[in-house]
Amino acid sequence: MRRRLLLAGALATVLAAGTACGGGSDDTAAGETEKLTIYTARDKKVSTFVVDKFTAKYPEYKGKVEILNLGAQEILERVRAEKANPQADVWWGGTQQGLAAGAGEDLLTAWQPAFAGKMDAKYKDAEGRWFGEILLPEVIMYNNKALTPEQAPKDWDDLLKPEWKDKIVIRDVAASGTMRSIYAAMIMRQSPDGSNPQPGYDWLKKLDANTGAYAANPADLYLKLSRQQGTLSAWNLQDILLQANQSNMPFGYVMPASGAPVLVDGLAAVKGGNSTGAQKFIEFLFDDTLRADLAKDYYQIPAVEIAQQPEWLAQLNLKPLDVNWDIIGKNETEWINHWNSQIKNKG
Repeated sequence: MRRRLLLAGALATVLAAGTACGGGSDDTAAGETEKLTIYTARDKKVSTFVVDKFTAKYPEYKGKVEILNLGAQEILERVRAEKANPQADVWWGGTQQGLAAGAGEDLLTAWQPAFAGKMDAKYKDAEGRWFGEILLPEVIMYNNKALTPEQAPKDWDDLLKPEWKDKIVIRDVAASGTMRSIYAAMIMRQSPDGSNPQPGYDWLKKLDANTGAYAANPADLYLKLSRQQGTLSAWNLQDILLQANQSNMPFGYVMPASGAPVLVDGLAAVKGGNSTGAQKFIEFLFDDTLRADLAKDYYQIPAVEIAQQPEWLAQLNLKPLDVNWDIIGKNETEWINHWNSQIKNKG
């Protein structure tokens, strides 16, 4: 009996050792840093800059951050489609109304990061499911080799003038959070309470008549404008400044006389994803030094106060358009679907 017990004990020891050897990968995996997948609407230069800074501070994520660049609306649709099996951990770059839709569909993780306490309530979700990162004024964009500042349109209604027929290039609206917001804001200019979108539809039909081309993505928009396949567009101020100052594109902008729609552009941790990595990345994004660098070198207007503003931001003569984003959030899908089916290429 004693010998049998000794043999059983020895066998158990061997099996345990075998299990430890065979399961070593499990133990290692448990100690390894999980991959971090980020869906972002940010310019590739911005996302590369930030991820490089992040992995420098957290070297355990070196080689473990995967970035997928998409339009803001495309991110919402992809996260929505993947709800049962989330593939992303961070949604980085989305309009307030897009993120609010994601929150309402239970796609986002609720939490309270350290920076949330110093953020204005209008720039974040009350339940902590998304947070505004930057403010994006939407302005009139023009090719400054084809037009002087004096020749460029001064306000939104100027884009409808006959002299600009076929001179306007627009980023395809349905896939772009930026363009959806601009077009929805143009509808609200005609109907401030959103109850009667028809005057806004009429305005957009006139704009469509002057639009010579719709660009499939931002890169296509920049290419068409730089080649003077069109000389005007509507786009966000940050990307215009980035392209002009970092890529030497011939772009200038006009702050519309009646005001610029100012988007709250934010981010969130995707529910069911790698929450540890996502929250670490999001906290890192609100580091004051990083925010100052992004304002100075990447023309971002932060949604939180920073210690020192760069000169361009301090001198920015921003005139916000009075827009109710809650009303837009409730109506945007209907309005843009109508534009896409009844107005696009029919003006």
